[in-house]
Amino acid sequence: MAILGYFLIFTAKLVEVSLATVRNVLIVRGEKAKGAFIAFFEVLLWILVVSNVLQTITEDPIKVVVYCLAYALGNYCGVILENKLAIGMACIQVVVGESKTEEVSHEMREQGFGVTTMHGEGKDGPVNVLMIFLKRKCQQEAISLIKNLCPTALITVNDVRHLRNGFMK
Repeated sequence: MAILGYFLIFTAKLVEVSLATVRNVLIVRGEKAKGAFIAFFEVLLWILVVSNVLQTITEDPIKVVVYCLAYALGNYCGVILENKLAIGMACIQVVVGESKTEEVSHEMREQGFGVTTMHGEGKDGPVNVLMIFLKRKCQQEAISLIKNLCPTALITVNDVRHLRNGFMK
């Protein structure tokens, strides 16, 4: 019966910490209502698990180890879950030489991405910066396309908290 108890503690703590990770990301991205909704279940699980562990901490210290392992793994799983959900927007900035600008921007537009081009100056001369605003769910598709078109391109990705107007896939 003790193994079932450890399993329940581990599972509940894993879910709780994974929810906490997603909640934190949602709040940082301005999704207050969704974050508050998740917080209710997160705290409910926390109270149930902590009370169970603390109630018998001296008789069964293995529960503490199980709790700590689940906490650590919950952080890891929460990040994976948040990346799978890919909530929010991103801006990909691509620095390319002038000779590649037209090809990359044209193909990105052909694939449905909005592209803004700006002129700049790099260490070795003129470059162009392509800015692409998109949903995070489309981020890997866009990066793969850019890498195929211009393997030497400098690519940066930034989270976008607020976005108004413009074209987006």
